[in-house]
Amino acid sequence: MTNGRLSKHAGSIAVSSGMIAASLYMLMMTVTLAHIQAVSGQVPFDMRPTGYGPTEATALLEALGAEGREYYLNRQITLDTLYPGMLALTLSATILWFGRRLPNRRLIHIGVALSIGSALLDYTENLGIAAMIWSWPEVSVLLVFAVSTFTILKSVATTLTVALVFLVGFKWMRRSIADLRS
Repeated sequence: MTNGRLSKHAGSIAVSSGMIAASLYMLMMTVTLAHIQAVSGQVPFDMRPTGYGPTEATALLEALGAEGREYYLNRQITLDTLYPGMLALTLSATILWFGRRLPNRRLIHIGVALSIGSALLDYTENLGIAAMIWSWPEVSVLLVFAVSTFTILKSVATTLTVALVFLVGFKWMRRSIADLRS
């Protein structure tokens, strides 16, 4: 496959997966995470980019009640099993699409690695949240700190990846303008 065809394909993947990821995100924000917050009066684990401690985790899990914990596990975690992969695919394809005109491929490699890393961290966070729900009411402090750490790392990795997408997009745009002028 030539570079032009690969770039066009990456663009189609970026747009398609981006639409799916955005739909999943909106569904989580307006339905599942909103429901969890309404039921508990607390911010869900997924929406705490700076993490949480044992007291906050216990308060959320207790406030959810049995039905709320079941909802978190079967609705939110289910959707959040699809979302990280779609977001990673969107970010990776966008970086590949914009990066096709960059002479230095290093930013592209870093961006793809970061997007995959952020998805893996999100999946690990989801497993940890599920473990906290399953172990309720005997949630270990070590588990809470581990899951909170994955939440923070996921947030940082995702933010860095999105920033890198903008950087690569800016470099692509600058190079395109320079090519038009010459």
